[in-house]
Amino acid sequence: MWFNIGMGKEYVIQKHITGADIKRLRKLLKMTQKEFAAFTGSAVRTVENWESKGDKITGPVVTLAEILLRKPELAQKLELPANDFKLRLWYMYENIVCTVIDVDETSRRVRALNYVDNPMYRAFGVNTEPDYGDYEEFLESRCFPRDRDKLKLELKRLDIPFYDPVMIIEKTQGRMAEDDFWIRIERQGNDRTL
Repeated sequence: MWFNIGMGKEYVIQKHITGADIKRLRKLLKMTQKEFAAFTGSAVRTVENWESKGDKITGPVVTLAEILLRKPELAQKLELPANDFKLRLWYMYENIVCTVIDVDETSRRVRALNYVDNPMYRAFGVNTEPDYGDYEEFLESRCFPRDRDKLKLELKRLDIPFYDPVMIIEKTQGRMAEDDFWIRIERQGNDRTL
């Protein structure tokens, strides 16, 4: 059956899929069972069971499979590349990843990866190739101003020795009173996420 009847609306989505459908989708996406499990938020054993048994598979994975069969490029669009830079910033709106910014401060290189289409939610707006100056400007936009009244008191309260936007964001997550954007910082070679 192709129609899923809900509360007054109907959708052209299968009610169930099979292990063969899962395997076909996984191959289309060029994913291993482990990668597909990570992508779907499932255990590897679950994917193995889906593919090896003849049972009908139901639940949210059916809708996800339907979407990905129609638009397989979505999976690649959501892929996070390995971080070969020393610093990674996750620019978030509430719990949505908007932009991932990889930075090598020594060589002053920046790579921005947008995971939303709306420029209003991206760290650098319509600029998809920011340079180090754009990055520095972005950081300062997520901090209190350099010329803030009683700056030294605020830095002391945060236990920061001098004005440094990265250090400030590590303490404040770049949160501003007037919006729901924030930043998570990861340092390469450091197991802790800030």
